[in-house]
Formats: sequence, structure tokens, C-alpha cells
Amino acid sequence: MLSLIVVVAVGAAVAGFVQGLSGFAFALVATSIWAWTVEPHLALSLAMFGGLTGQVIAAVTVRRGFKLPLLLPFLVGGLVGIPIGVAVVPRIDVDVFKTCLGALLVVWCPLMLLSKRLPQVRFGGRIGSRLADGAAGLIGGVLGGIGGLAGPIPTLWCTLRGMDKDTQRVVIQNFNLAVLAVSMATSIATGVVTRDMLPLFGVVLPAMLIPTLIGTRVYVGISEATFRAIVLSLLSVSGVALLMATLPRLLPRFF
Repeated sequence: MLSLIVVVAVGAAVAGFVQGLSGFAFALVATSIWAWTVEPHLALSLAMFGGLTGQVIAAVTVRRGFKLPLLLPFLVGGLVGIPIGVAVVPRIDVDVFKTCLGALLVVWCPLMLLSKRLPQVRFGGRIGSRLADGAAGLIGGVLGGIGGLAGPIPTLWCTLRGMDKDTQRVVIQNFNLAVLAVSMATSIATGVVTRDMLPLFGVVLPAMLIPTLIGTRVYVGISEATFRAIVLSLLSVSGVALLMATLPRLLPRFF
């Protein structure tokens, strides 16, 4: 039990710093550490709780406004996607899910990181872009309902849209806060989060508090280019970690 507590605390501390810095990625970082020793469905519930807690801390310490017209399509899509994600949690193969997500991040993010000029998506006019924002939010909502992984796809989309770091922070911070709050409430109501998880929730909270605050302070002082490089690098590394954690368990099923 002591070793489990140590692993949970270390994962929460590292993930808290990353989330404070980038505005997302708690679940990606934490589950990539916890995947080695923590039962998968427990890890997803802890990641959802930690991600929500980190967003509350960031909302208080890193205020970048609230642009409802920009945020609304993401929120609508996210809220539609949450119950879908929660509904599939008991039926999903967690290793397959993480492998697919990890593969996406490993392939796409380094390409964007190595590109001299990041591609910017411009299509469909105002209505088309809002529909695309909503689709990104929908996918984020589904992933958020599954296990607090609401941030990666909307973050990638905001990067492709060429948003500056503060605009992206407005979208991702508020989107994640809303989606994770609803996901957590839904998971509690449906019994996905259970009472026996509470002691480990009590480990996550203090372990991530100070690192998250440090991360928010670092965010304030970095440039646009540095922020974008950090985001894409974090997504790439998280993808590699997810594959390293899941492929050893997944491959023996097929070979």
C-alpha cells in the first residue's frame, strides 16, 4: 500500500506542474506514470479528480479572461460528449484506448513540432470554424468522460488554428474546467467513482498543489514560441509514455 501511495503522489506532483504550466495534460502525464502500478480504472478516476483540481487552482491563479463566443462551441460539444464517454467506461478496453491515443500523439505532435511553420487551419468561414471547434470539443468531452483526458484534442486543434498562448489558455482552461467538473459529477452519480477511492484522492490533492502553483508561475514568463514547443513536446512525450505502458500488456494478446 505504501508503494502505491508513493507512486500516486509522484505522478500527481509531476502532472500538477505540467498542468500548471500548459493548462492541460494532467491525465496524460499522471496515467503514463500510474499505468505501471495503478489499476487502470482507478488511475482514470484519479486522473479525472487531479485534472479538475488543477483546473480550479489555475482558474484562480492564471486568469486570462472569458471569451464566451469563442468558447461556446467547445463547451457545447464537450457537454454532449461527456455522457458518451462515461457510458463507455465500464465497457472500454483501457489498454487499447490508451494505445490508440498514444499512437495519435506520437505521430502527429512531433510532425508539428519539427515543422518550421506550424500549419494553420482556415476553412469554412465563421460557421465552418465554429462547427469544427464543436467537433474538437465533442471529442474532448468523450475523452474527458472516459478518464479526464479532455485536453489533448482541443489543444491540438487550438494549435492548428494558430491561437496565441493566452487565447489558447482561455479556451483550454475554461473548457477543461467545465468538462472535468461535469465528468466528475456524472462519474460519481453513476458509480464509476466509488467511496474506496477517497483515500487516494486525499493523496493526489496535497501532492499536486505546490507543483501546480509553480507551473502557473513559469507559464507567465514564457514566450509564444516556447509555450507552443512545450505543449507539443509534452504531448509527444505523453504519447510515448502511454505506448510504453500499454504495449507490453497489449501485444501478447495478438502474438
